[in-house]
Amino acid sequence: MRRDKEWFNDDDFWKQFAPIMFDRKHWEEAPEVADGVTRLARLKLYGEDGDGNTEKREAPRLLDLCCGFGRITAELARRGFNATGVDITAAYLETAEDDAAYEGLDIEYVLADARAYTRPAFFDTVVNLYISFGYFADPADDLLLARNAWESLKSGGAFIIETLGKEIAVRDFIEGEWFERAGCTVLTEYAALDSWGSLRNRWILLKGAERIEKTFTQRLYAATELRRLLLDAGFASVELYGGWDESPYDNRSETLIAVGRK
Repeated sequence: MRRDKEWFNDDDFWKQFAPIMFDRKHWEEAPEVADGVTRLARLKLYGEDGDGNTEKREAPRLLDLCCGFGRITAELARRGFNATGVDITAAYLETAEDDAAYEGLDIEYVLADARAYTRPAFFDTVVNLYISFGYFADPADDLLLARNAWESLKSGGAFIIETLGKEIAVRDFIEGEWFERAGCTVLTEYAALDSWGSLRNRWILLKGAERIEKTFTQRLYAATELRRLLLDAGFASVELYGGWDESPYDNRSETLIAVGRK
């Protein structure tokens, strides 16, 4: 399949479903996520000189792949980090740029496919958050994205992925649900494919007389499979967590967070 024909290149989908996916809860959790990224990436803005005095260091550079509206990109920039956001959806980046200008935040936003973006040995941290990993038609592109992240990192840098672990998808599986949000009714249907190698999602949005439907598939990774992919991409070590509090990834986890260190 040509890259420009993949489902996530549909700008209308992102515009129509934005209020559903990015509700108030997801905006309110941005500080907690930014705290977690800062800890896991071992980032610091200040340190002590040889005499015990606090001094400001050069601000770490962070890359947010598939940044959307810049929810986390902006939160990290507010903390003084040099932030860059990359996304394929022009409308999202336009909103992110307007918000950054309004707040006086110096953020670089780049319209690009994450598989084609690299800036060798430039960033201290690269993140791919909010379950935006595993949607490419070709599984090899998942490895390509991870290798691009490795190439873009300085030595000692960290690549942080937050995604839906296969273990969680199996444990919490439901065939469908419906809910009301942002003045719309949303119907969802789910199906496991390829012996739980992927999860098919069908979303139907009802808004008045308007009906919008989208079907897409997410490739699922068990924690050990995601670790293997990051090691194959070149990372020296990989840590796995079940939350931003650095809890272990186990039967109680609500998310899968992988940290690859270069």
